[in-house]
Amino acid sequence: MTSCFLPANILLPNKNIDMKKWAVIACDQYTSQPEYWEEVKEFVGSSESTLNLIYPEAFLEENNSKTDSICKCMKDYLRKGIINEDILNCFILVERQVNQGIRTGLIGVIDLEQYDYNIGSEKLIRATEGTVLSRIPPRVAIRSNAVLECPHVMVLIDDPKKKLIEPVVAQKAHLRKLYDFDLMFGGGNIKGSAIEGEMAISLISTISKMQKESNNFFLAVGDGNHSLATAKTCWDKIKSNLTKEEMSNHPARFSMVEVINLHDPSLLFEPIHRIIYNCESDSFLEAFNKFILNNGLTTTPGDQVAFIDSSGTIGAFSINGLGNLLPIDIIQRFLDLFATENEAQIDYIHGDTHVMNLVKNKKAVGILLNSIDKHSLFPAIEAGGVLPRKTFSIGEADEKKFYVECRKITIE
Repeated sequence: MTSCFLPANILLPNKNIDMKKWAVIACDQYTSQPEYWEEVKEFVGSSESTLNLIYPEAFLEENNSKTDSICKCMKDYLRKGIINEDILNCFILVERQVNQGIRTGLIGVIDLEQYDYNIGSEKLIRATEGTVLSRIPPRVAIRSNAVLECPHVMVLIDDPKKKLIEPVVAQKAHLRKLYDFDLMFGGGNIKGSAIEGEMAISLISTISKMQKESNNFFLAVGDGNHSLATAKTCWDKIKSNLTKEEMSNHPARFSMVEVINLHDPSLLFEPIHRIIYNCESDSFLEAFNKFILNNGLTTTPGDQVAFIDSSGTIGAFSINGLGNLLPIDIIQRFLDLFATENEAQIDYIHGDTHVMNLVKNKKAVGILLNSIDKHSLFPAIEAGGVLPRKTFSIGEADEKKFYVECRKITIE
């Protein structure tokens, strides 16, 4: 069996590009705060930026007119040499400053043939959350016509003995430095170093050995589940017209990701809260209490879940009788049902303060949740399931992955 995580030919902007304006945060952040993205647009101005290569989801409902301009910009950036720093057959060691310290990761590509986002998957690479199929088509519209990918996917490896990433960090003084700059809007410092030559070969050997020892579950998609599902969807369509030989090395068969050790002390799982818009708090509470009763559950005062509206906290409780389920399982089922029956809208928000600010003076209810224990993630997925969508977040919103690297996904 070949390795499912491999080195790649990776593209970076040329040395004249202002990297602070080049790198922007993942497109699925600040979805309820379009003003954040307007500030990014103002900060970037006319400078070259990955902002021009992505479609912020805060504006996804508007229209798809930006798709063509994104794909054109990718070609222009390549043609004009804006993206021209080609690092061949390598990994990149990334060191990202976050609130808890320095989060380290390895950038390479995963083999989409060894990934499946469906529930009950037995592939080496698995999703951690349920995939919302309706979120894939707008992304497919871009990727299917794109010549580049600049992904924000972060993949987790359960490596308690720290055999993969940490030995590379110990040798970082011997690596070729690629970039070192501060990210916009307080995103922290980020450094990248090339892992190439003999060190890359040694790393591939380590990956292969760990993969064989993994009991057929090697990597879990932590952030960017829907982006990776999009890449898989596009690849499945492309490969239907290829021979086996053409399939083996087609660039669209692979997708660039950053692999992070689940046991990295700077890696924290943060809760992702909910806001449900277009609802009155009284009717929301009445419907929730009825749902709890109908499902044979009870609630008692506690700290598992809190409901808030513009007046403040309207309920803080724990759910009893869950068995093997998580509180988020019940909350998400209720929200999906309530939204359907009441023409309400659900959004997913990072940070207690953001939720409180967003429900002020609005016909809305915020749902504050606790995070899961990160060490329970792999056992839960290995048991055959996926978590409800948006169960956890790798860090707070401003600690998410910023777009820096690109990779070609078409044959020239």
